[in-house]
Amino acid sequence: MNEEVVRVERRERIAVVTLTREARANALSRELVLALGRVGRELKADDTLCAVVLTGSGQKAFCAGADLKERQGMSAESVRGQLQLYESELHWLRRSPVPTVAAINGVALGGGLELALLCDLRVAAEHAVLGLPETGLGIIPGSGGTQLLPRLIGEARAKELILRGSRVSAPEALALGLVNRVSGPTTHVLDDTLEWLRPIADGAPIAQRAALRAVRAALEMPLDAGLEHERALYEQCLQSEDREEALRAFAEKRPPRFTGR
Repeated sequence: MNEEVVRVERRERIAVVTLTREARANALSRELVLALGRVGRELKADDTLCAVVLTGSGQKAFCAGADLKERQGMSAESVRGQLQLYESELHWLRRSPVPTVAAINGVALGGGLELALLCDLRVAAEHAVLGLPETGLGIIPGSGGTQLLPRLIGEARAKELILRGSRVSAPEALALGLVNRVSGPTTHVLDDTLEWLRPIADGAPIAQRAALRAVRAALEMPLDAGLEHERALYEQCLQSEDREEALRAFAEKRPPRFTGR
């Protein structure tokens, strides 16, 4: 790459992935999409992680969506190829073995909001603005927005936001269930997100991953199949050393020391 478009840092057991195209509102260029795909493949192989946080550089934009300057020179066929890249290079966020969290530091519009929707959880800065304005540009959300948003906030609200191209403030997004938390006005959203994730960072890795798999399956499986899947995942936890450690810690009135075994 000619410039760094993604930065990855470790904060103990959490990987912080930062979009670094601040001058372009962290818009999704082809280069950025490919870089995120490489990061996803690297993080998937890291068994020491307990969570991944995705954020943007600066205070103005988490991600403003597709890089429209780049799009102006693209043919319809090239745009189709870009949408395929979104699937292959970005959707690891919803399949990650550990929780993925969007720390929304500013505007998250179009593909930027879809990027946040791919994550398991979302924390927004108080000044953040979120929306899917694609219908006003003669298209529809093309990286999962029409599928992920109704599952998150319900069909009627999703139709309203998508068909009207509405933009909502962070407090409105919280009321809709679009984000899980809004950071205070004097707190940096990344710092707040990392502190909010402390129970996950301190938790039992096997149980955390099993719980994530079970909850995700609830959206894809019939109830009976989901319950059977839950029991199988519970069995994995039941046989872990971490469960024994949790019982010892409870008896000894001390915090557990989980090892992921």
